[in-house]
Amino acid sequence: MYINNKWIDTKDTLEILNPATGEVVDSVGLVGAEETQQAIDAAKAAFPVWSGLTAEDRSTYLLKIVDKLEEKKEHLAQVITKEMGKSIHNARYEVGSTISFYKWYAEEARRIYGDVMPIVGANKRGHVIKQPVGVVAAITPWNFPLSMGARKLAPALAVGCTVVLKPSSEAPLSSLELFKIFDEVGLPEGVVNLVIGSSGPIAKTMMDSKDVKKISFTGSTEVGKKLIRQSADTVKRVSMELGGHAPYIVFEDADLDLAVKGVIGSKFASSGQQCVCTNRVYIQDAIYEEFAEKLQAAVESMKVGNGLDESNQMGSLINDKAIASVHDQVTDALGKGAKLLCGGDRLSGEGYENGSFYAPTILSNVTEDMKITHEETFGPVAPLIRFTTEEEAIEKANNTEYGLASYFYTKDLGRMYRVSEKLEYGMVGVNDPAPFAIQAPFGGVKESGLGRESGKYGVEDYLDTKSISVMF
Repeated sequence: MYINNKWIDTKDTLEILNPATGEVVDSVGLVGAEETQQAIDAAKAAFPVWSGLTAEDRSTYLLKIVDKLEEKKEHLAQVITKEMGKSIHNARYEVGSTISFYKWYAEEARRIYGDVMPIVGANKRGHVIKQPVGVVAAITPWNFPLSMGARKLAPALAVGCTVVLKPSSEAPLSSLELFKIFDEVGLPEGVVNLVIGSSGPIAKTMMDSKDVKKISFTGSTEVGKKLIRQSADTVKRVSMELGGHAPYIVFEDADLDLAVKGVIGSKFASSGQQCVCTNRVYIQDAIYEEFAEKLQAAVESMKVGNGLDESNQMGSLINDKAIASVHDQVTDALGKGAKLLCGGDRLSGEGYENGSFYAPTILSNVTEDMKITHEETFGPVAPLIRFTTEEEAIEKANNTEYGLASYFYTKDLGRMYRVSEKLEYGMVGVNDPAPFAIQAPFGGVKESGLGRESGKYGVEDYLDTKSISVMF
């Protein structure tokens, strides 16, 4: 653990396994409620000092972090691949994204503006200022173990908040490497603190603490709802980036080759273990067969294996539990009449002996009564669903409690606007399988979350707005 700028040895440890090989990569210490409280106390004590620095001073620290991340980017990518299985290509992209967050917010730190208000009365003036909320507790997932932390830590640190980070115990090693960087650049005592361990006691300590002013969580909708309920007792500010069930609509006027390429990029990156990845592929009747054939050919040509092998396009799933969950959806769909075009089972044999690999899978003739059309799929399975009219596609796409990311392909300018505005999602990609950028807001509607991360929007939830009226 890293608490108050000290590395702390713990009695309990956890071995982290490479999901592609089953080999032990490293071990980490585990803590509970007591150490979490120590971390919160350290962050509270550090807050007046850190928030009292000038924006330029905080920016300088963040730029030092950027330099260290640049120096170690290949090492960090290797760590990510070893701890959670994604291909080295995807891991390098994640490290690049992480660097972008710290760089952006190093610049944004100096752009926290207030207002001057005209107030009735010759002897009164009004001002609005923005101030950091205080201690932030950040809880991050295993699928993007480095960049999800960057989405939270970079804006929080930029505006003057102090942080306690709890990464997933499934993939905590890249967070440890990040905190080594924090230590190297000499952040003041207590500004950043790291706790790894069982979610129950750590999260409860965070939620019960009156000193923790904000919770930023990325994870499942189920856990997010629980944290929102728990936040009520201390009226914490919450940011929630929760589950998704992204529709991917291909209209008959679309560029099919571009749309197929988009599915490959959106569905199979990180082995389908992304909250924003394609979950349901809706294809208009007139092009259904042609699109299915093109997609099948592209998927069958994909090379799957150990993510550290540069030639592999897709790596492993995080563990065998993930495989069981994915296969349950596939089995349910096949039992209800879906047709298997390719994949459909765990990969075994040479090169896959000890790893958690699932074959890239396409299901056709998928219908609304199948689990896969309603439950989030965290794996490399693309279900193909027919539709006839634009209105039908929109209705089916919106028929879910989720509202994170969505995608559609068309060459019709009018349709681009109509469908974009009618899709009930926080993010829409039009002919774009990756509509995400450091400058753009990231987040969902409905049960996919609260608040936004990234860009200028990403700092607002870490700031309190204060009104000051002066009479003279």
